[in-house]
Amino acid sequence: MEKGGQIEDSEILDRNKELRASSTKAQPRRVLRPLAPSTYLLRNLGKTAPLVGVIMLAVLLVAGIISMIDSIPYSIRTTYNYSQEMVGITPRGDPTQTQVILSDVRKNSPVPLERIVICRVSSTQIHSIVGKWPFYVLGLSPADMDFYLHRQHSTGITGRLPEVGKAECVVSDPVARNLALKIGSVVQGPDMDESWSPYRVKVVGIAHTDRWLIVNPIQYQRENHFPPIDLGMVFAKNLHDQNILDHWTEKHFKGKRAAVLAYFQIEKNTQDMFKTLFAILDVVIGTLVMVITFMMGMLMNIYQSQRLVEFGLLQAIGYTKKNLLMRVLREAVAVITLGWLFGVLLAFAMLNVVRATLMAPKAFGLDTLDPTAFRYTIPLPLTILLVATLTVFLRFRKFDPVGVVERRLV
Repeated sequence: MEKGGQIEDSEILDRNKELRASSTKAQPRRVLRPLAPSTYLLRNLGKTAPLVGVIMLAVLLVAGIISMIDSIPYSIRTTYNYSQEMVGITPRGDPTQTQVILSDVRKNSPVPLERIVICRVSSTQIHSIVGKWPFYVLGLSPADMDFYLHRQHSTGITGRLPEVGKAECVVSDPVARNLALKIGSVVQGPDMDESWSPYRVKVVGIAHTDRWLIVNPIQYQRENHFPPIDLGMVFAKNLHDQNILDHWTEKHFKGKRAAVLAYFQIEKNTQDMFKTLFAILDVVIGTLVMVITFMMGMLMNIYQSQRLVEFGLLQAIGYTKKNLLMRVLREAVAVITLGWLFGVLLAFAMLNVVRATLMAPKAFGLDTLDPTAFRYTIPLPLTILLVATLTVFLRFRKFDPVGVVERRLV
């Protein structure tokens, strides 16, 4: 009997161990850590989700405003990015100086040259975000036109190249979208004051490239457009040398009878042009951050006031003020980080929708990953975290857990 009793006792002990082990495995992890910061946030989404939502919408607002404003200079740089491939030189109205200037470039260029192209230019206009903007029709010889289209990354043409001397032209995909052009459309004409030409210059080809360009025969330009001045476009042999050539050309011809058009000048002029606008924008965004931060500070204060009983009981059972402060700050960091991340993702999604529906149909430029826009959102969560930290610190500075437990504060 004794032996049988020992066997039964051991079986009961083994069974109890199995039951305890199985109950421990079945127990959710958050029950094992009921005081973890994530536990309160997940169990009280009705209180934490609005905080995350406010931060998310604030980030969306800041990133959206900056990206849309920054799209103006970005569109200008995109429109004239064909000049990255060359540097243009004009003899300041003196037709006798064109060959002199270009011979000087051939002789003294600091980098190997691939080609010097002679062209004529007439004006037209395109649509930009801020209204109509000047653009140029380049008159080129057939050989130079082939070279120019290839250098501007054209992968092919729908239609054909213009015939020598005819009132015909080739436009690129962005220009065709911007001006709603198709084969047979008119780019210049006698009844178009902003894009005047004595004959109706029709589109006979659309070049497939992301560069903005309009080209037609140089013979037509020479016969029908004035002043009768040939311009030069100088192409470096290696593209990475083009920037060196651009800066050298500007410095070399400074003060001489030659005007230089280079891409770095466009970038500099664009920055100078919108410097005041972005200074005003800094004030607007700064004010917005202050308003949102003040609002978030009040929300954080209300949010923490609703948890006084919880904090009093935790301190009564052994939590120190430092423990409570660190716990609340970890919660605040989690809420603010989630709000910022979701805000960035929402801003990226919104900007892609704006680009597809509003900007792309007119070939306007919009950088959906604009680093400037997202850098402007960083002060927002940092400022909110600072205000939240001060709010929590001041509340715990004179916190009385005994008063809470005795129901004097509720």
